[in-house]
Amino acid sequence: MSDFNLTKFFRNQYLEEINLPKNKWVRLNRKEVSDEKEAIFKLIDDAYAQIGGHPNYRSPDNVDGSEGNSDYEVIDFDEDPDIDAVSVSKTKPSGIKYVATGHDGTKTGRSKVVNHKADNLKKSGFYIEVSGKIQDILVAKGVPIVTNPEIIKRVLKGKEIELNHDGS
Repeated sequence: MSDFNLTKFFRNQYLEEINLPKNKWVRLNRKEVSDEKEAIFKLIDDAYAQIGGHPNYRSPDNVDGSEGNSDYEVIDFDEDPDIDAVSVSKTKPSGIKYVATGHDGTKTGRSKVVNHKADNLKKSGFYIEVSGKIQDILVAKGVPIVTNPEIIKRVLKGKEIELNHDGS
């Protein structure tokens, strides 16, 4: 039996595909985001499946529609040319906020996107709102927790905030 894949053949022959370098995070432009919205949505949907999906990503149209003002960084790390993980952020007055994650469900995919975010979250100008297991993972990777209530209120301006006992 042949390994021929008609879908991939069609895609390679007739659709424009982005040509990603291997093992390097790449920020997509708006056209690339629109062209890849199905793949991006699937990665995000798969990553949030256990909790019923991401509230801002209910269909591929959200990628370049209601969430079109987001920045999408992607990586391809395996033998096929497809996107394997995505990191979604938005530029806010307080810095770059990570707002969504997507991966192909593999251990490598999950690890790549978490490590990418952890590396940036150790730098000034990046932040994320998390809790539970992902918070524990990021803290274990050396990401600091912001506990100063004034900073938290300034960064999350307009949100109702209830601080935890640990100050976070």
